Amino acid sequence: MSAVWSDSAPGVDERDAGAAVKAVASTPAWFGAIVAAALSAAGLTHSTEAAAAPKTSVDAKIGYCEDCHGPAGQGYYGYFPIPRLAGQQTQYIKNQLQAFIEHRRTNNIMFNVAHVLSPAMISALAERFRSFNPPPFGGAPRAFVATGKEIFQDGLPDANIAACAACHGPEAYGHDQIPRLAGQLYPYLVRALNNWGAERGQHTAQPDTSATMLPIAHSLNKRQMEAVAAYVSTLK
Repeated sequence: MSAVWSDSAPGVDERDAGAAVKAVASTPAWFGAIVAAALSAAGLTHSTEAAAAPKTSVDAKIGYCEDCHGPAGQGYYGYFPIPRLAGQQTQYIKNQLQAFIEHRRTNNIMFNVAHVLSPAMISALAERFRSFNPPPFGGAPRAFVATGKEIFQDGLPDANIAACAACHGPEAYGHDQIPRLAGQLYPYLVRALNNWGAERGQHTAQPDTSATMLPIAHSLNKRQMEAVAAYVSTLK
């Protein structure tokens, strides 16, 4: 993986390697909010960082990412759903890659992908995925959508659960380090909410904003998780 993902050598075998990654990835993860980390602290602006990564190299890395995350980052609706990156907040993507590097998110595949990327390449990839806008897959149970909309917009006051829109925005677009949920794959979101504590915030010495979601995820029952995931998966 390190040789394939070296910023200085995109390689002609990247798509074959990406297909192999997809076949073995059992715990794909891209959902949640992680604290803004070392990339911004480096003092580089988004435009400066992106400009530092050659366009041809960025194109090669995007092609590699698309082998698992689908054309234009639309996601992969397979046995192990792989999340949509299209339209995602740039700071969120950067933070998540850093979280994989620091083992605050547990996914060996994504660690291997992320730890060889330069800060400039990470910024360039995040900005490119932010610019994509393929239509959502859909496919969620339509019967859950109305309930999911109610929970997303209004929360569950009787259970002391705040509205999802309070952080993710009324259109579920997110902002800064808060992720976009609009158009995200339904089975991926259900999986992420169910496994929140097992996949995020693993580095206890470096607590991050994924902790904000932990009590919320634990407070939702299975049907409520499915309803919220169904609703946001329909949003464009």
